[in-house]
Amino acid sequence: MRRFIVIGHKAVTAADFKLDDLAGGAGRLDVLLRCINSAFFLSHDLRKDVEVVLILQGPPSPARTIRLVGKELRYLNPDERSTGALIRNALMRDARSEERSTPGIYVSARNFQDVLGLMEEGTEMVYLKESGEDIRTAELPEDVTFVLSDHMDLTLDEESLLLQYRPQVLRLGPVSYHADHCITIVNNELDRRHP
Repeated sequence: MRRFIVIGHKAVTAADFKLDDLAGGAGRLDVLLRCINSAFFLSHDLRKDVEVVLILQGPPSPARTIRLVGKELRYLNPDERSTGALIRNALMRDARSEERSTPGIYVSARNFQDVLGLMEEGTEMVYLKESGEDIRTAELPEDVTFVLSDHMDLTLDEESLLLQYRPQVLRLGPVSYHADHCITIVNNELDRRHP
């Protein structure tokens, strides 16, 4: 299983945003929607062995978490607007513990610390950071969880919390990439290693 945990620092936690304003009024939710597309979509297919966890930390509520499970997903299309509608539908639910919104999409009131605490023992964690070791020299198992951020770096508190789990700290190349591009590169690396 490949997992991607993506923190959306400004992504809104309420469903009152307009689908025509995903970059502004939804707190850069567009970045997270592109991460979903990069994680799941193949040419004429969806990856079934992928899970994406979005941690929305914007206003007005405390953090909300949206979890997407590839083998269960239905109704996911490659355009940001329809994916935004699925996320908005999930945010309409007042779920404290995890609750299914639509097939393959779950919503909860979990925060970053809660999500990290739920990772299974023995699951390899990787923190994608520009100053890390080159991914091409690192050993990566098939069961791996990658942690990355949206258009902003992890805060010092978030990074400190993540480092308690002793992840590998890896970089993807010599330049800075968009979050969704990072997921595409990681998928390619894993496809080559575990066909």
